Amino acid sequence: MDFARETNFKESDFPIQKRNSNGNGISRPYSPYIRDDSPIDMDGLSWPSLGTRQRLNETEEQKEERINKLSEAVKTIIECIGEDPNRQGLLKTPDRYAQALLFFSKGYEESIEQIINDAIFEEDHDEMVIVKDIDVFSLCEHHLVPFTGKISIGYIPNRRVLGLSKLARIAEMFSRRLQVQERLTKQIAVALQEILKPQGVAVVMEATHLCMVMRGVQKPGSSTVTSVMLGVFREQAKTREEFLRLIRS
Repeated sequence: MDFARETNFKESDFPIQKRNSNGNGISRPYSPYIRDDSPIDMDGLSWPSLGTRQRLNETEEQKEERINKLSEAVKTIIECIGEDPNRQGLLKTPDRYAQALLFFSKGYEESIEQIINDAIFEEDHDEMVIVKDIDVFSLCEHHLVPFTGKISIGYIPNRRVLGLSKLARIAEMFSRRLQVQERLTKQIAVALQEILKPQGVAVVMEATHLCMVMRGVQKPGSSTVTSVMLGVFREQAKTREEFLRLIRS
């Protein structure tokens, strides 16, 4: 990945690209940074959403217009559930929630290039590097309610290491978007694989989804575990077992 590439693209520079996966038609914005089958976009802006580049580049006036539009939408929601948005306790709620939702989704305003920021170093280290129990908070894209949990990330360098805090920041960037846990886990793993070209990457996430706890099946205490193993973690059982043992110790 050449992080010196120009990134001054407009949204119109990324037309919808059609592709088929398992016989199903999938539409997404085209990006010059990824293969057609890659689950992430290294500039962090063009996939899966069309509007992220517009959000990043907007002026202060456009940002204020966005907040006002979002605030009016929240006011409509309050009315539709049977409440009075003009009563004292709710008067400022639309504005507060608009600001909160933009923070919850701030990952759309960040990119891999911005996060890495030259923190890749040449080191003669070929043993496992693990950062475990990274707290993450995200929004389920199916119900717009939170899911929260912990992510553990490990990799075996191939003469290149990444600043440790960057592992947590990558997890944070991808989680602060509308997500499903399966995609979030894979995006983190593939991003590290493409950035460092290591011998292998392993990511495990365990999370609780409020869409299962507060609605639907209503099963408090349930958790969902997802994992992605790449390179030697996928190919070598002993390496994979060592990683799993270390993150559980």
